[in-house]
Order: sequence, then structure tokens, then C-alpha cells
Amino acid sequence: MGKTMFDKIWEQHTIKTLHNGEDILFIDRHLLHEVSSPQAFEGLRQQQRSVRFPSLAVGTEDHIVSTMPNRVGGTFTEAEQMISVMRKNTEEFGISHHRIGSEHQGIVHIIAPEQGIIMPGMTVVCGDSHTCTLGALGTIAFGIGTSEVEHVLATQTIVQRRPSVLRLNIDGNSDKEQYILPKDYILHICRSLGSAGAKGSVIEFAGTAISNMSMEGRLTICNMAIEIGARSGFISPDKTTIDYIWATELGKNINEKNKLEQLWLALASDPDAEVKQELMIDISNIEPQITWGTLPSQSIPVSGTIPIPKNNIDERAIAYMGLTPGQPIRGTKIDTVFIGSCTNSRISDLRIAASVCRGKKVAPHVVAYVIPGSERVKRQAEKEGLLNVFTEAGFQVREPGCSMCVSVNREFVEPYKRCVSTSNRNFEHRQGPNARTHLGSPALAAASAIVGKIEDPRSVTI
Repeated sequence: MGKTMFDKIWEQHTIKTLHNGEDILFIDRHLLHEVSSPQAFEGLRQQQRSVRFPSLAVGTEDHIVSTMPNRVGGTFTEAEQMISVMRKNTEEFGISHHRIGSEHQGIVHIIAPEQGIIMPGMTVVCGDSHTCTLGALGTIAFGIGTSEVEHVLATQTIVQRRPSVLRLNIDGNSDKEQYILPKDYILHICRSLGSAGAKGSVIEFAGTAISNMSMEGRLTICNMAIEIGARSGFISPDKTTIDYIWATELGKNINEKNKLEQLWLALASDPDAEVKQELMIDISNIEPQITWGTLPSQSIPVSGTIPIPKNNIDERAIAYMGLTPGQPIRGTKIDTVFIGSCTNSRISDLRIAASVCRGKKVAPHVVAYVIPGSERVKRQAEKEGLLNVFTEAGFQVREPGCSMCVSVNREFVEPYKRCVSTSNRNFEHRQGPNARTHLGSPALAAASAIVGKIEDPRSVTI
């Protein structure tokens, strides 16, 4: 009987199976940032432990950093202290770390793929729930808690129970329309399965829509696996994966590429691999998607209407969002647009957003932001003239960082203001106290900024 990619990698990394059925896994890459790591390093000091394999860990500054232009203003004491502690910790324990101003700095889930830090067949952890993003590269990747961060630092292992695999075959022509994007697919999937539809499982994303998708699109898809309740998501490595890896900074310098390619391709799920459940999802005829509530699963096509509440959760979401059942979502006035986050701040995201707003102006009442996911993305966007397009349209272009995705850096959406965001979560207060967040693609966000209302990007670009 065949095996899934997930099972192959899991078994290759299992050091020991414990009496309770949990496995001790070796971890190939440990990613760190300034918010979830300080307590872990302090725990090492208290126990007089060292970092087992410093060369397998990489740190960056992203969550709490100011993204103000040139980093001028926007800092506060707690942020400065956390960044200082991060630098002290990585220096003391000999861990590679990308500081503000480094050409390698950026959101942890953006820099890891683009630099080639993550490659197929690896196990990857980080103290951040959206580490599932990296499963797009043919890895096992998941978020961990602070105590687990300490354990991985000390032992380069983690104790986990193997989850089951839910396979989603996503079929349809992914290139059918320019402004229907992977973000629309995953919002459609979130609605189809619900916020707990994959609870206890990892999702294998497969099917023609995935095989035809770019690597950056795949990263967007896997990024939101956790929003369906999954432990992680993954995509079997193929030619798209390999071509992407060889184009990275580390990939260009790898020898014996043919041997590695064969090993990586052999990791792909076998045709006869058994999974706990398999579902088919057709995305051929979907429209641009937008959320109406306070969960990613509470989404509708942009031509849809606010649904009649089915339960208390729906009622609370509609009340929080200040919407009316039966009201068309398209045309809803907005105040803020945020293009960024580990979901949609890659160069392809900025390209599509720029194509929507080129030669146009942001609506006078809208404050619109573009935050590149990394220094590399920012420099590439500048080289291609994309940043000029945004600036001329009236967007504020800022420095790389997480920014308004979670707002721990105090970059907030104002209370009761309505924001179209390309991030992954629209929870209550996530973008600030009483902020109202609608999740959408970079194309829809750009179109909404121009019109000043939630808008279908296909109508703006005609």
C-alpha cells in the first residue's frame, strides 16, 4: 500500500515511538521571531542548557517591528525591548538572525521560502500558527507553543501524535480569469468545509488547480489550512517546486541537483496512498470572494448578499461587523485597505494589485497600505516600478513586517472602521479594538481601495 508525502516524511524523521503512541520527531528547520521566542531562551538559561543545533535555526524580526517608512516613528518601549532581547538571544546562542535593515529581513513565512531556507522533505516548526504555509514546498510544517520552542532549541526534536490526512482535490482551470486568485480558492474552501472541517488532520492539497498553480499561489493556499482547523497543509513536490527551489539564493549553489530532484519527486504521495477522507472541490466557476463575518469561513462571492443568521455565531458576527442580512456585500463602504501579511505580500501579490490600480487613485476617504513581505520583495517591487504605481495611486508603501495583520506593533485599523485585508484572519479586534475586517485577494483589495467600497476587481480593470 502506498503512502502520502506526509507519512513518508514523518516516518523518515521519527526517532522513537512512545508507549502512548506519540512520536519523537527530528526537526530540520526551526524558525524564530521576536514575539514567541524570548521565554524559550530564558528557559534554556534557567536550566543551563545550550541550543542543540544552532545552524538549524534562523531568526527574523517581523511581528512587532514598525513598518513606518524608513522605520521612522511607530516604535514603543515594549517593541524595542523585545527586539533587543531577540538580538541578544540569537547572538549568545550562535543563531543566524536577520535584523531590521538586513537584506534578508522580512516576515518569517515569506523569507524562509524565498531564500531557500526550506526545501522539500524537511520538518519545519516555528512559534507561529501560520507555519503551515511552508507545507507548500513539500514539507511537514506546523506552528508550536513557547514551551515547544524551548524543547526544539534544546533537543532539535519534538513530541507529536501523527495526525490523519484529509485530501482536497481542487479541480478547475486556475488560469481562467486573471483576477480570480488562490486567495479566492482558499476562502471558498474555508466556507465549504467550515472553521473546524479539518480538525485533527493535515490537509493534502491536490488536483488540477494545484498542479497548475505557481509556488507563490500554493503558499497562499497552505497558509490558511489552519483556518479550516487543520494542523497543517501540504502539497507534494513537483517540477514547480523544484524550479522554485533552484531559483532561490541557496538553491542556486546546490550541487548534485539531479540526485536531489529524484529524491524530492519520490516524496510525492503515491497514487494508492490511503487517507482518512478525500473531498472534491470544483473552483471552475467561482467569483472573487470576500468575508462578511469574523471567521475566514464566513465568506461569500463578491456578488453575494449578507446571509440570514443560522445561529448565535452568525448573529454575533453580523452585529460586530455592522452589517444587515440581505444587504449586498459589493458596494459596502470601506475606510482602510491593507495589502500585506504572510498570506499575500509576495511579489506576485504586489504585481496583481498594481495592475488593478495602475493609473487610478485611491478614493479620498480611504487610507490604503502596501507592506511588502520582505526586503527582497520590496526591492524587486521597486525595481519593477510597482512601488511607484502604488505611491502615485495614493497608497502608503511601508517597510517589511507583519503590520496590520495582527497589530501587535500598534499599527491598527481605527475602531469601527471597515478594512479590506489580504491577511488570513478576520477575528474580532484582530486589527485593533472593534476593527471590522473583510478578507479578500490583493486584486479585490486594490479595487476596493480605488472605488472606496467593496468591489469586484474585474469591473475596475475593464
